[in-house]
Amino acid sequence: MNNLIKNVVNAIKSIPFGIKILSIVILIIMIVLIIISIIIVEESKQKYELYDGTNLNEAKYPGYKELIDDLQTSHPNWTFTLFYTRLDWEEVISNEGHSDSRTNPLNLIPDSSDYPEDWRCEIDGDKRFDNGTWLCASDKAIKHQMDPRNILNEDNIFQFSELKYTEGAQTVDGIKSLTEGSFLEGDSIAEALLQASKNENLDAYFVTSRLIQEQGRDGTRLSRGYEYNGVIVYNPFNIRATGNSSEEIIQNAAQYAYEQGWDSLEEALIRGIDFMKNGYIDVGQNTLYLQKFDIVNQDEELYTNQYMQNLLAPESEASNMKKIYEASNTVDSSLNFIIPLYENMPEEVSK
Repeated sequence: MNNLIKNVVNAIKSIPFGIKILSIVILIIMIVLIIISIIIVEESKQKYELYDGTNLNEAKYPGYKELIDDLQTSHPNWTFTLFYTRLDWEEVISNEGHSDSRTNPLNLIPDSSDYPEDWRCEIDGDKRFDNGTWLCASDKAIKHQMDPRNILNEDNIFQFSELKYTEGAQTVDGIKSLTEGSFLEGDSIAEALLQASKNENLDAYFVTSRLIQEQGRDGTRLSRGYEYNGVIVYNPFNIRATGNSSEEIIQNAAQYAYEQGWDSLEEALIRGIDFMKNGYIDVGQNTLYLQKFDIVNQDEELYTNQYMQNLLAPESEASNMKKIYEASNTVDSSLNFIIPLYENMPEEVSK
C-alpha cells in the first residue's frame, strides 16, 4: 500500500506545471458551471413565501403590495402567502386562451349581454358550448379574471383563500345560513358537511359554496336523485359532467356516479369531497383561483387540471364564501390567502 501511494505521488509530481494549472482552471470552471446550473434550476422552481410586509419586489410585481397591505390593515388576523409561479404572464394567457389546435375552450362565459362583445373569443365568435348557453372567452376576458390585482379587494379576495379547515372559523350555523331554503337545508346535512370537511382538512364553507355553485339553490336531477341503469344515483359536485348538450352532460355525470356506487346524497357528498381533495387540493390547487386556472406544476403539468370551464366561477364562489364567513361572524379568523405572482406583469391592471 505504501508503495502504491508513493507511486501516485511521484506520478503527480511528474506532471508538468502548466498542465497542473490548466487542470485546476478546468476544475474550477466545472464547479462554477455546476453551481450556476443549480442556481438556475432553483430559481425556476415555483415557491411559496409568507408575506411580511417587506419581501415583495414592487418593481417586478407592480401594484400588488399596496392592495395586500390594505387588506392586512383591515383584517390583522389574515396572512398572505406569495406564490412565485415562475410563469410569464403573456405565456399564461396564451395557454389559457382558445386556439385552433384545441377542441374545447378552457374558459367559457355565459351568452349574455351583461358582458362586452370583446369578451367573446374571435376564433369561435357566437359558437355555443356545453349546454348551448356558453361562449368561448377571449384573452381580454381571461386577463381580467386572472389578474391578481383585480382580486385583491374585499369583494373578491376569497378566490385566494387557502381551502383548509380552520377550527372555529367554519361552523354548522354558518353552513345553515347559506343552505337555508336550498336542497341542502337541514341540521343533519350541515353537520355532515362540516364533519366531512374537517376529516379531509377542507374549508367547509368552500365545500358548501361549491355545491350551491354546481347545483343552484333548488338542486338539479343530479342532486335530487337520477335513475341510471335502474339505480337512483347522486352527483352533487357534477363530477365528469361534460358534453355538448344537457342530456349528454347529465348522462356522463350519472354514469360516473353509478360506477362509483353513489346511491345516496350523503355518500355522494362524502365521496365528492374526497375526489376534490385527491384531484385538486393534494396537487397544490388549494384555492378557488388555482382550481380554475391550473398554474401549479406540482404534478409536472400546467393548464390541464381545471375543475370547471366557467371563467366566472371563482368570483361567484368567492362571493358565496364571503357571505358565509360574514353571516357566522368568522370573517376575521386566522385565514390565509395564496397570492400568485407572474413574471413580466404589465404596470397597468388588466381591464
